[in-house]
Amino acid sequence: MSDQRITYKDAGVDIAAGNSFVNMIKPLVKSTYRPEVMADIGGFGGLFSLNTSKFKNPVLVSGTDGVGTKLKIAFMADRHETVGIDLVAMCVNDIVVQGAEPLFFLDYLATGALLPEKAAAVVKGIAEGCRQAGCALIGGETAEMPGFYSDGEYDIAGFAVGVVDRDHIIDGSGIGVGNRLIGIASSGLHSNGYSLARKLVFDCMGLSIDSELPGTGRTVADEFLTPTRIYIRSILNLLKDFTINGIAHITGGGLLENIPRILPRGCQAAIHLPRWERPALFDILQKAGNVERDEMYRTFNMGIGMVLVVSEKDAEDMIDRLTGLQERAWIIGEITSCSENSENIVLVES
Repeated sequence: MSDQRITYKDAGVDIAAGNSFVNMIKPLVKSTYRPEVMADIGGFGGLFSLNTSKFKNPVLVSGTDGVGTKLKIAFMADRHETVGIDLVAMCVNDIVVQGAEPLFFLDYLATGALLPEKAAAVVKGIAEGCRQAGCALIGGETAEMPGFYSDGEYDIAGFAVGVVDRDHIIDGSGIGVGNRLIGIASSGLHSNGYSLARKLVFDCMGLSIDSELPGTGRTVADEFLTPTRIYIRSILNLLKDFTINGIAHITGGGLLENIPRILPRGCQAAIHLPRWERPALFDILQKAGNVERDEMYRTFNMGIGMVLVVSEKDAEDMIDRLTGLQERAWIIGEITSCSENSENIVLVES
């Protein structure tokens, strides 16, 4: 038996680095606080007081997600301040589709060896995402796991909780024939389809992370690390004055897989492809790998980050409101009737 005294740091876990990291992120976390937050960072659990006076019958809505292989782009570019925005966006955009206002957020960050500055950059993005969504970052967990992750790499996951009055839950049951579909522009790839996008750009096109992506005027890193758009404030603004019958967040599965999730029986969504401005990025990716049309629309958002199903009489007014809220939006289709065995979404080339 050796007389050498082995420490946790010798095994790869630096407690001092963890403490330094917590001190770095405290002001970032506090910048997201809402009046309902009841405890400072550092406790075993986050405390949040639910203001039930705003709701007749409050229902909590929760969501969890990660950023996926978009993190590989962050590692390649050594840029980490935007993936935290993506993390928040993927969670809060999922719960607002049911009409819920996001209340608070928790994060989980795991890495092989904690580098406080890099981890703090990630949390800076998470805090920015929370501010954009109007929710509080009330807790999280940082796990240092030597030998589990490659050097310099990490993974992140997020958890969001929101609230909606039971009478105002948006579940798609109000969708009917004649309703219009409003598509709200994405900011790019968002956080889906990166396994295919990386193959197309790095393998098929032979580009590097710092190469200019032809046709965009931007580098691969700039284009691929554009943060996911957070739609919370715009959708909650619409809900003050308009009825929305259904909302689909266009995440993994694209338009083809996500819109059908909210459609009642007998309803089909007809999506007219020429009706919105598709970013050049998607045409570049499609051409690079000769990707079939439906594969593109099943993998990527194709320039549409959120789809709202609304009455025909409200559609144009809602477009005007969204424009005033600095969103780009278009009427991209309508709800038609269909038989039991028909496809519940069709892509129309005109």
